[in-house]
Amino acid sequence: MNTTPRSVLAVGAHPDDIEMGCGGTLARHAASGDRVTMLVITYGQAGPGDVRARMREQQDASATLGADLVWGHLPDGKVSNHELDLVHLIESTIREVRADVVYTHGVEDTHQDHRAVALATLGAARHCRQVLTYESPSSYGFRPHVFVDVSSALDKKADALRCHRSQVADSRMVDLDVLHHQAGYRGFQSRVGTAEAFVPHRLVLEV
Repeated sequence: MNTTPRSVLAVGAHPDDIEMGCGGTLARHAASGDRVTMLVITYGQAGPGDVRARMREQQDASATLGADLVWGHLPDGKVSNHELDLVHLIESTIREVRADVVYTHGVEDTHQDHRAVALATLGAARHCRQVLTYESPSSYGFRPHVFVDVSSALDKKADALRCHRSQVADSRMVDLDVLHHQAGYRGFQSRVGTAEAFVPHRLVLEV
C-alpha cells in the first residue's frame, strides 16, 4: 500500500460540480493525508444565485472537504470558446500542485462546459499517471469500472453540498436525496456500502 502523501487535483466547470462527482473521494484523500486542490473553472454566473454568494459557498464547501481552492475565471456557458486558455490553466495548476492524481468530468456529458473541461483536462494531464473521470447529473453513457468506498465520507460529501445553499434551494441538479440513492447504487455495484464511481482515462496501479 502506498503511504506517501499524494497531491490530488479535481477539476470542475462550475461550483458544486466537483462535490457531486467526487466529494466523498476527496474527503477520503484529505483524511489520509493527501493534499487536495479543487480547480473550479467558472463562478457559475449562468446558474441560479448571486455570483459572490456562489463563490462564498464554494469556499465553504472546499474547506469542508479539506481542500485548497483555485478559481479559473472563465465565463460560465462559454468555456469551449477559450480552449487554449483552459488547457494552459489546467496545465499550470497541475505543475503548481505537482498533481499525482487528477479527477475531472466525463467526456460524455450533455453540458458543453463539462465536455470542454473534460477534454482540456485529458490533454493537460497527458503526463499524469492517474487520471479518472467522474459522473454528473448531466452525464450520459457513463459506464464506470473503478469505485471508491465512501461509506466513511458520505456525510462529509453531503455537508459540502449543503454549503451550496443557492443550488440546493433552486437547482434540480443538486438533490441530496439523489446523492444518497446514487451512492447506494454505486455501492451495490462495487459490493461496498456506498461508493463513488469513475471511468479511468489512465490508471497506473501501485503494487
